[in-house]
Amino acid sequence: MTQDYAVSQPKAFKNQIENLAIVGVSGYSGKYIVEELLRNGKQKVTAITREGGTSQMPAGVQVKKVSYDDHEALTEALHGQDALIITMGVRAPPDQQTKLIEAAAAANVPWVFPNEFGNDNANEALRQDVFINDVKTQYRDLIEKLGKSAWVGICCGFWYEFSLGGGLDTYGFDMKNRTLTLFDDGTQALSTSTLPQVGRAVANLVGLKILRDDENDKSPCLSDFKNKFAYVASFVVSQKDMLESVLRVTKTEGKDWQITSEPTEQRFQRGNELFQKGDYSGMRISLYTRNFYPDQGGNFAVTRGLDNDKLRLPKEDLDEFTELSVRWAMDGTLERYGQ
Repeated sequence: MTQDYAVSQPKAFKNQIENLAIVGVSGYSGKYIVEELLRNGKQKVTAITREGGTSQMPAGVQVKKVSYDDHEALTEALHGQDALIITMGVRAPPDQQTKLIEAAAAANVPWVFPNEFGNDNANEALRQDVFINDVKTQYRDLIEKLGKSAWVGICCGFWYEFSLGGGLDTYGFDMKNRTLTLFDDGTQALSTSTLPQVGRAVANLVGLKILRDDENDKSPCLSDFKNKFAYVASFVVSQKDMLESVLRVTKTEGKDWQITSEPTEQRFQRGNELFQKGDYSGMRISLYTRNFYPDQGGNFAVTRGLDNDKLRLPKEDLDEFTELSVRWAMDGTLERYGQ
């Protein structure tokens, strides 16, 4: 495959993303992404929001309010953008992302970051076992079919500070009642990221040159990730590693906790059965449990390797974010975020 270089492009070619639109600025990950984009200062950032939206936007972010049902207006809002970042919750209308992708193609937006912030959706076995992962394939396929944009997915694992304190359905901890359910023996590690690290990863990724300057340029570029996933993580930890961190920050001992275990396959099946009965918690149970299977499906640091160094991501302190997660669990912050 022939390598393209910036030196060979037309004079009008821009080797940086200069104008960037983002959907979901006030969401879980969106606010951290925007914070880092503004800190880097490399792009003009535009928030695409629904008409009638009341969310406050950070200073320095331009706002365009549109109806997602108005294709022409949405296309016009994306005109002149070099990239579109889509962040939205799992309960967002399924056609919302489709409309954004179609408008991005109509507006000739060259780069789209679809709503891919989580599991390794290039892992076919993991994707097939968890439907919420599998449905995301259609959006990547649509981008490629329309042929106007390239996509980049962010494989960051679960958000650590949300998942650790999120209750028994996520990483198995109930902070308030000091209980823990180990999946199998609790020693299977997975790759997990903090929200600030996800923000840095996206901001640093769109800050890369699009193409290398010439054949002598060995630095990473955005095109390295064209129609691929970028793999980033803060920590590679097991439940027992998390427990040790929790004990340190809470100044408790193992005897202060009620610890049980449940086989992963049994727990995964239980989650599926709950969800089939209309219990939304079952989806969380299945999703999280599947990533602790011994096939390393959730440990992409091992199966894929990480792009942390390419994206100049710092090493983070586990106990710092464990302490934050415990505090959020105890003061109700996670409940207010729907955990």
